[in-house]
Amino acid sequence: MPYITDRKRASGLGSAKRGTEKHWQMSLSSAALVVLVVLFIFTFGGALGMGYEEAVVYYHRPFPAIVALLTIAVGLLHFRGGVQILIDDYTRGLTRKALIVGTACLSYAALAAGVFAIARLAL
Repeated sequence: MPYITDRKRASGLGSAKRGTEKHWQMSLSSAALVVLVVLFIFTFGGALGMGYEEAVVYYHRPFPAIVALLTIAVGLLHFRGGVQILIDDYTRGLTRKALIVGTACLSYAALAAGVFAIARLAL
């Protein structure tokens, strides 16, 4: 068994070679969500209680539509990464693979539905 220093182990990014990359992705997406959720609350708060026609006019403006799209996209991708880490930690074998595939399909389907809904309102 070779002796590996802590620095050498950290340089190799761990046994899976992707732990540091996933950590940074989750950190960046959570930081982006802090800003996006605040903006989404203010933009969506203005549209709350509107009728359909008023909401269409409201989301024809680019800022509320872009904020809504970014919040949905970053939020669901952050969800996918977090649930994948959870599944990796607590399941094994075929169950893990099936849950990861199911979660990815669910998050991408919700992302597509959200983008379609905002695009339908904005265009």
